[in-house]
Amino acid sequence: MSSDILSKPIDISKYSLIYAGAQKNCGAAGVTIVIIKKEILGKVQRKIPIILDYQVHILNNSMYNTPPVISIFTVNQTLKYIKKIGGLKKIQELNEEKARLLYAEIDRNKIFRGTVRKKDRSIMNVCFVMEEQYKQLENEFSEYALQKGIIGIKGHRSVGGFRASIYNAVTIESVQALIKCMHDFEQLHTH
Repeated sequence: MSSDILSKPIDISKYSLIYAGAQKNCGAAGVTIVIIKKEILGKVQRKIPIILDYQVHILNNSMYNTPPVISIFTVNQTLKYIKKIGGLKKIQELNEEKARLLYAEIDRNKIFRGTVRKKDRSIMNVCFVMEEQYKQLENEFSEYALQKGIIGIKGHRSVGGFRASIYNAVTIESVQALIKCMHDFEQLHTH
């Protein structure tokens, strides 16, 4: 749940165990969030390394080993911020709006197209490629975006193209800057 945790309300009662890295929506890398039902603790039938035994962590108040203090502090600041702005429902509204705006531009733009069926689109990772007749402009768009201060949109190695990760920390203004960049690039190459 690394990309989903803290992006929206989640009914944790549906899960026996939730495992999420903090680096997507909660804070800095180095923190793992584990939510576990007590009744499943100690039910492992095979020998596991002690560091992977959640019962050991619980018995040691999550401090079996040296905790990553700065990373935990960052998660705490994130939780305070989420509470301050109205909680997970508000975060979900903001995330859905960012995704809606970006997908609308991808669907409208003559140069780009989405790689995922509309019903399966992520609100956290927006993947898109260039239409076949514009594929040769991919590197040029990457450079153009970089000149506009937009970084980190290179697509996943298995898909190529572009991927905008619009996690909680990404503002609507940042998404709008990417949209403007895509629109302006389209204007340069389609008229």
